[in-house]
Amino acid sequence: MGMSAPKTLLDAVKHFAVFDNCKEFMVSRRWPNGVTCPTCGSESVYWDSSRKGWECKTRHERRKFTLKTGTIFEDSPIGLDKWLPVVWMIANAKNGISSHEVARAIGVTQKTAWFMLQRIRLAMQDSSDGGKLGGEVEVDETYIGGKARNMHASKREAMRMGRRTVRGKIAVMGLLERNGEGASRVKTAIVPNVRKHRLMTEVMDRVEEGSAVYTDALKSYSDLGLMYQHQVVDHAETYVDGQVHTNGLESFWSLLKRGIKGTYMAIERFHLFRYLD
Repeated sequence: MGMSAPKTLLDAVKHFAVFDNCKEFMVSRRWPNGVTCPTCGSESVYWDSSRKGWECKTRHERRKFTLKTGTIFEDSPIGLDKWLPVVWMIANAKNGISSHEVARAIGVTQKTAWFMLQRIRLAMQDSSDGGKLGGEVEVDETYIGGKARNMHASKREAMRMGRRTVRGKIAVMGLLERNGEGASRVKTAIVPNVRKHRLMTEVMDRVEEGSAVYTDALKSYSDLGLMYQHQVVDHAETYVDGQVHTNGLESFWSLLKRGIKGTYMAIERFHLFRYLD
């Protein structure tokens, strides 16, 4: 961009309120080597300032296109002057950001803000699966959900609390591939229970055979040594035994739960995967 990247939300709002700044930002990221037609790939395009878009000189359908064409913003009437500050907000919010906060910040309804946040979160996912995890891999499970004592009796009954759940909470499994030189890779899965068959299946589907796998002392992991270099840290005795620990995932769970409890307050089970992503 012509100026340095916005450092505060106020800077972002002011900066992207100017269309030329939005245009420069989008073009630099979508077409760093020059604008091309998203339909045919031709470089022979011209800018139509009256409609704030381009038109391809080659004859074909969908010759006209804009900064939004082919992006998550395309079928939304919301302008880039609102979309881009929200992108800035979610990219800079360590514990996430709620739709109510976005609605207040940019002047849209809560439903509109929720829609925008889900679109942006989806776009920020690592689209490449990256293959199975390998090397040193931490494996751990946790439970997501409110405290049963704070629920209405009808809510507790609806959750069908029993032996397969922990007081009505949702079981989530995490796998973290350590990377000493950069960001670690993490994969998560919502699981119906934490029994041996279910957790073993998740590990085998996501971790290369022969990798070093570190877990806590949960009995469901007891057979991992058949396929992996499995080492256990017993949290009743210690949390770290040299390289054997699950502290990376513990930090991941901490950030996730802090975001859910402090920012989002409550989330529905069928939306949980979005927040894990």
